[in-house]
Amino acid sequence: MLKMEGLYKSFGELEVLRGIDINVNKGQVVCVLGPSGSGKTTMLRAINFLEPADKGIISIDDLSVDVAKATKLDIRNLRMATAMVFQQSNIFINRTAIGNVMEGLTVVQKMPKKEAYDRSLYFLEKVRMLDKIDAYPNQLSGGQQQRVGIARALALNPKVLLFDEPTSSLDPELVNEVLSVMRDIAEEGITMIVVTHEMGFAQNVANHVVFMDEGLVVEEGPPAQIFENPQEERTRQFLSNSR
Repeated sequence: MLKMEGLYKSFGELEVLRGIDINVNKGQVVCVLGPSGSGKTTMLRAINFLEPADKGIISIDDLSVDVAKATKLDIRNLRMATAMVFQQSNIFINRTAIGNVMEGLTVVQKMPKKEAYDRSLYFLEKVRMLDKIDAYPNQLSGGQQQRVGIARALALNPKVLLFDEPTSSLDPELVNEVLSVMRDIAEEGITMIVVTHEMGFAQNVANHVVFMDEGLVVEEGPPAQIFENPQEERTRQFLSNSR
């Protein structure tokens, strides 16, 4: 469904990705773990060219793109197949909750406003924000803003939903409300790649766990294997320090 083959990325002399190979099946929830600076976010952003890789192939269904030769159409098609939820919600401060969700539908997908409004209502209800549709970001908590961001991503009907540490900037008491919404989404069979430090979520919700360090995939497998019987010493070390 989604495949990354031989992804490389450097910033000057610093090699951030050193040959990433990851396969994600349709409907899977893949959690990517690793220490800060391991390349997790760069890998995620490379999928939709927010941070173009230097070399490698990215495939989503029958679309296959050699990143070194990608055309504007290739990049557009990859972006149309994905949607990202960022560390910060990145919602527009001058738009209401429903206005934020509608924006991508009307501007990018050219959807009629009435259809976009109804679709936005549907997804705001899914993230339990129906009572806040007319609220502006400064009237919402960090967790509520993130839920609007999730609704905005879902409304675009992506093939793959990308999460870049969506709870890392939240106060501890707000983390669970976002993770709970993400659990609900996972149960609907939406394909998700989640870069996260939330070990409980990775252990209980993911179908597959990838551990990265120093720009490499060190180990991957089912959550039970990674958390209960990791094969690599570096994985054991990381998990021990994370508990």
